[in-house]
Amino acid sequence: MKAQVVTVGLGYIGLPTSALIANNQMKVHGVDISKHVVDTINEGKIHIIEPELDIAVAKAVKEGYLKADTKPVEADTYLIVVPTPFKGNHEPDISYVEAATHGIIPLLKEGDLYIIESTSPVGTTEKMMQLIYSIRPELEDKIYLAYCPERVLPGNVMYELVHNDRVIGGVNEQSTKKAVAFYKNFVKGALHPTNAKTAEMCKLTENSSRDVQIAFANELSLICDKAGINVWELIELANKHPRVNILQPGCGVGGHCIAVDPYFIVADFPMESQMIAQARATNNYKSFWCAEKIKTARLEYEIKHGKAPAIALMGLAFKPNIDDLRESPAIYITERVLQDAGNSMLYIVEPNVQNHQIFKLTNYQEAIEKADIIVFLVAHKEFKLLKLDGNKVVIDFCGVTKKI
Repeated sequence: MKAQVVTVGLGYIGLPTSALIANNQMKVHGVDISKHVVDTINEGKIHIIEPELDIAVAKAVKEGYLKADTKPVEADTYLIVVPTPFKGNHEPDISYVEAATHGIIPLLKEGDLYIIESTSPVGTTEKMMQLIYSIRPELEDKIYLAYCPERVLPGNVMYELVHNDRVIGGVNEQSTKKAVAFYKNFVKGALHPTNAKTAEMCKLTENSSRDVQIAFANELSLICDKAGINVWELIELANKHPRVNILQPGCGVGGHCIAVDPYFIVADFPMESQMIAQARATNNYKSFWCAEKIKTARLEYEIKHGKAPAIALMGLAFKPNIDDLRESPAIYITERVLQDAGNSMLYIVEPNVQNHQIFKLTNYQEAIEKADIIVFLVAHKEFKLLKLDGNKVVIDFCGVTKKI
């Protein structure tokens, strides 16, 4: 059976999307540069943690609707679902999108649909259109190009891919209609048509808004620490107001969306994005501040007890109950603490990851038992069930121990 859909990128969004489409009886050819990822999927298994994804992949592979490979094949619809990181100077890097596009250009034919789902700077879809037409001028105005960002929460991806609304923007009205018709095959949420630039900006706006809201909570936590106020109690009380909904502070902001997307706006519109830029700076500073608080606690313990403390660093993921470490503030903090650990023994904990290429991981119960200072960086469910020794120093940056 000929592939109907090619998905380029089989990561945290690409694989669930591929599995969803395949489970709607559409032949999907998934592409990834990793041979390990490809082999794992073709065995009906998954390489990432996501509820219900294992069942969906196993079913799609068994029934022959999903196959993975390192090379694309000819299809009718092409989805670009690759990472879009930023460079060292926080400028967007769309090289992965360009490489993925180059890979399918020889396969394109009249009537095909090309969609970017990767978070991208405004104008990326049109740039890729120009790239395609520069190499295949005979396809100009004969294929459909659109942008449709995902809006999913890690840990609930399979449900939200189906039920969340989607914003879909084509480079022209015909492309928008073609893309809307495609997503109607497997999305039950409302499909909102617009143009490509607006759809691109919508994704960036959503995550920048969340970054600003988190920055407010993190800034409150800094103020409350200095003022001797319980920030968790303060936010709980303030949220009793019918029109106030302050988020919970943490040790920074991570993930491939909120920690990255605002820079895409700031890079292109530096003078107009003052608040967005400051929110990024605030959330980055919170991670630095947390590392300094741990350093201070270590020094105070050494002075009081005459020995270096054992420190448990609890959590590496960018949010609770997932294995995703991308842009995680907990990793930044752990690295800083390691650099300045002195003679302290460090126990690094991440219950959702079996091994890490840099950090030696410790079971969370063992770490709690052996540590003199316990630092909660991520509010994993396992940590909330722990009974803590009152003689240990506990530093809670994420509300694991809060009692309101």
